Amino acid sequence: MKNSVEFLSATRANVTIEVAADEFAAAYDKSVKEAGKQITIPGFRKGKAPRRVLEANLDKHYLIDQTINDNLDKYYQTAMNELGLVPMAQPEVDLDSHPEMTGKSDDNPLRVLINVVVRPEIIMPNPADVTLTLESTDVTDEDVENELTDLRQRFASLKDVKRAAKEGDFVNIDLVATIDGEEIDDVSGISYKIGDGSMLDGQDEALTGAKAGDVVEFTAAMKGGEHEGEEGDVKITVHSVKEQELPEADDDFAQMASEFDTIDELKKDLAETAKNNKAEAQIVDAQTELLKQLLEASDFALPEGVVEAEIANHLKQEGKTADDAHADEIRGDVEEALRTQLLLDEYAEAFGVQVEQDELLNFLVQQAQAYGMDPNQFIQAAVQTNQVNVFAGEVARNKALLTALRFANVVDAKGEKFDVAEVIGERDEKEKDFDFGAQKATRKVSAKAPKAERKADKPAKAEKKAEETKADKPAKAEKKAAAGDFDPADHKVDEVLAYLESADDAEKARVIKAEEEGKGRKTILAKA
Repeated sequence: MKNSVEFLSATRANVTIEVAADEFAAAYDKSVKEAGKQITIPGFRKGKAPRRVLEANLDKHYLIDQTINDNLDKYYQTAMNELGLVPMAQPEVDLDSHPEMTGKSDDNPLRVLINVVVRPEIIMPNPADVTLTLESTDVTDEDVENELTDLRQRFASLKDVKRAAKEGDFVNIDLVATIDGEEIDDVSGISYKIGDGSMLDGQDEALTGAKAGDVVEFTAAMKGGEHEGEEGDVKITVHSVKEQELPEADDDFAQMASEFDTIDELKKDLAETAKNNKAEAQIVDAQTELLKQLLEASDFALPEGVVEAEIANHLKQEGKTADDAHADEIRGDVEEALRTQLLLDEYAEAFGVQVEQDELLNFLVQQAQAYGMDPNQFIQAAVQTNQVNVFAGEVARNKALLTALRFANVVDAKGEKFDVAEVIGERDEKEKDFDFGAQKATRKVSAKAPKAERKADKPAKAEKKAEETKADKPAKAEKKAAAGDFDPADHKVDEVLAYLESADDAEKARVIKAEEEGKGRKTILAKA
């Protein structure tokens, strides 16, 4: 089996799969035998008829087509793996030739031509080059008091009050929602804490100041269900108002709520808890900042059509038409999400990240809780909709970002080294080391590819910037087009790469040297 690839752009490729006649013949024989087990031919036991008889009864071309259909996916997956390509959309498949199965003289191979959108080639920034500064994790008396208050609230009791409700009070309510006079939802006898903001927008404001027996009304966008996002009229009947009574923070409370004998011992332990909580929050912030810097330092095209497909699917789920203005509103978020996924997938592969079954299960349980669903039902739904691998991919990306964070230079507010592993644990022993300095761009867009197609994959932000520049002034590259007069420091990454593509060897060497002595941008040096 021979496989080859021709890149039409940064994310579109023509893949040629060629299977020799003798290799295809082995697969053909197997398909013929399988077909023979499904039919009965007079004079032969089921599955025992010779090939020539089966070919005569089933039609040889049908059997050849069946062999191709049975094995094409295997050939395709093998080719993509061997060529190091990751498909991002359904491929377009064209059968160029196939053996006629006429015997030894038949040396015509099975040749399949596939046009497919693939994951771009990405030069990953080295996380060790990134410095992240965390805010102070020093614990204050206020931090300890907040932890103590949270603990006291777990043991609080509720008592009825006759005053108007305020933030922090618990109200027992009935709720009815209508749209155009038609009732679409109702709940009765639920307890709600004012200030939680966990139900409808405007609900906290409407309930603040209400007393037992009052009826409050307001308008809000519905959440969840088939009317999600639609404006509805909401009527809430307040049955009671209760306030929390917190237990006294004394030694008795410490003995009741913890393993400690005194309130001072409990506070000391809560101070440690507050410190750990702050450190974990800092790690989350550090991950966010690291990802931001890695994305800014990377430069790669988004796969053709994938963003448009995601937007179309989003609009369809919301019941909107393809030309809805909401498409432009979500485009930036869709592009950023796709760019993040592609980059973190590269890091996950580079580090050899593996997702263990218990890690996936814990993640699914967390997702179920976030959606307010029973974990068993959520997992069952994930299996039925073939979404388990999607969640596994998310876990792998999260692990890859944590591994990258371990390599980053993380310091505290005082400039001292912050031990990330102390908070998130040591790196998985199964993960691999990766030499970021050894990365090289290997893909070359075919000169035969149409010019428009070769440029079709530029990142949206680069296109936008180019349009803005074009409206104001001529491109700098056009100003200094003469060989020997091009200074890479005056140009963006994509402009330099475009210039190098058409430059001769001597000019290319001069520009690369100027870049090394100047800005030293890794994307240019790697791709050049």
